[in-house]
Amino acid sequence: MYYHPFVYGHQGPPRTVLYPGYYSNITRHSVFPDQGAYYSYPYNRKLPEVDPTLFNESAIEMRMLMRDASLILAKLADSREFAKKVMAAAQASNDEEVQKLLNSTGIKSKVHTTFNPDGINFKLSAGIGGTKASQLTIALRWR
Repeated sequence: MYYHPFVYGHQGPPRTVLYPGYYSNITRHSVFPDQGAYYSYPYNRKLPEVDPTLFNESAIEMRMLMRDASLILAKLADSREFAKKVMAAAQASNDEEVQKLLNSTGIKSKVHTTFNPDGINFKLSAGIGGTKASQLTIALRWR
């Protein structure tokens, strides 16, 4: 069996060592492997019962966001004319026109669009019960 020199190199009775946080006045020998406390601390905690309801609903919403993102990307990739219109409207800071063009792709989720001289960002978001449960950001460069 391997013995770590720091732990077992000291001869004599165990000394009291103050460990911040979880251990306060415990001997150093009692928190190392042969004494059992070292292996048992993080693994014997009682965790609360999990409820995957919101997690599941968030995954469902993300699936819809990805479908909408796929619609936007397909339209931008398949139609140079559409991409040119979006780019021109974005560079002219015409938010309403950009939103109208994106909505014409058939998306159902809300899209917040930001743009700069180098590219455009689409942030698609979906909410469950008034909270933002899922967000998907797409960043595309044009320069």
